[in-house]
Amino acid sequence: MSTTFVHGGTVVSATGAQPLDVLVDGATIAAVLRPGSTALGADLAATADRVIDAAGKYVIPGGVDGHTHMQMPFGGTEASDTFETGTRAAAWGGTTTIIDFAVQTPGQRVQDTLADWHAKAEGACAIDYGFHQIVGEVNDESLKAMAELVGEGVTSFKLFMAYPGVFYSTDGQILRAMQSAAELGALLMTHAENGIAIDVLVEQALARGQTAPLYHGLTRPWQLEEEATHRAIMLAQVTGAPLYVVHVSAAQALEQIVRAREAGQNVFGETCPQYLYLSLEEQLGAPGFEGAKWVCSTPLRSRAEGHQDALWRYLRTGAVTTVSTDHCPFCLKDQKEMGRGDFSRIPNGIGGVEHRMDLMFQGVVDGRISPERWVEVCCTAPARMFGLYPRKGVLSPGSDADIVVYDPNGRTRIGRDTHHMNMDYSAYEGFEVDGHVDTVLSRGRVIVEDGRYLGAPGHGRFLRRGLSQNLL
Repeated sequence: MSTTFVHGGTVVSATGAQPLDVLVDGATIAAVLRPGSTALGADLAATADRVIDAAGKYVIPGGVDGHTHMQMPFGGTEASDTFETGTRAAAWGGTTTIIDFAVQTPGQRVQDTLADWHAKAEGACAIDYGFHQIVGEVNDESLKAMAELVGEGVTSFKLFMAYPGVFYSTDGQILRAMQSAAELGALLMTHAENGIAIDVLVEQALARGQTAPLYHGLTRPWQLEEEATHRAIMLAQVTGAPLYVVHVSAAQALEQIVRAREAGQNVFGETCPQYLYLSLEEQLGAPGFEGAKWVCSTPLRSRAEGHQDALWRYLRTGAVTTVSTDHCPFCLKDQKEMGRGDFSRIPNGIGGVEHRMDLMFQGVVDGRISPERWVEVCCTAPARMFGLYPRKGVLSPGSDADIVVYDPNGRTRIGRDTHHMNMDYSAYEGFEVDGHVDTVLSRGRVIVEDGRYLGAPGHGRFLRRGLSQNLL
């Protein structure tokens, strides 16, 4: 096995930052050393098969994106990134692990849908990957399947309180799934919006001729996210199940999570860069059909109502557990355009798997979060949350050698002509980020270096996950 010596950088972890060297032996980290503490460092620099000079740069664990949707069928089309293109783009952005969602739709066996997702991903991924399971039909068979999947390393299950007629689960079904999750020690995830009420608002808006993309957001008001979040928390309290609320966009919904956590309940909140940077007024309200680019659920929120600043504040104080992307890209042409004249037909999703590490580092530059918090929410906390720690999310002897050398003095310009995702536009067109991913290692293999992609489909391996390590 070959050795790699990452020398001269500042290792940033969730608990601190200090000058350290990292020795990689094959696919794992062999040692983390103080520079100059022994003669060993000099010997390694002279004898290692590869030396990476990280002087003046941060050395961090590879990013863990706990929420992606590659090749996901939705609204008569399919997410435009395959597992090959999507994981390659993730690698460019310093993410070395994704957890995608296998989707059960009514009439399918849970085990069969998971097998379908394995078939999509196997041999295609540039980085390591795991799966959550969406349970689209809660019944005796699917509840029994949950125990089987936990044994196969799929230890988290998602239910929808939105999308009646597609993925929607009733309160009674959610209760039953939570009871099963509590017995198994598995993590129950919810998309928390009141889908029944939203469908009424959508129908009324369309009847008034309000068909523009802006009305996607206006018919999904924050009150219906807060209400569903509170309801999910109460059901979790009744059952004793741990609860993870995905893509929280409304300040008031996050406040519900804060109260539950302060009361000692195992409730966790995830947010995404789009809810920190983008808004209903500026993006969804763009002229003509342009706003379709930013149609996603939960929707972008009003900047005037203060949601973005509140999410940053809760992110800084620890109320937000992880930052993921909910990467679910659709091209404008032939996909988003399906909703011209009817916003409810616009495929829901934003592409961003390539930009999460950079966008969140801009929060460090702007003084909103610390470098340690950046690493925690993007790397360490997701690994712990989803049963991958310490294999992932930390630079420690025995951990996988997933390493990013990040230049805090670099610059990253985001746009259609620079990104590597399979999309014909960028949700962050024209953004300039103060920082740059220089080198990326996945299990000891350099896959991005000096503006070159060196990875390959099939390098990524399926991760059998354990139970969450974040539970009380």
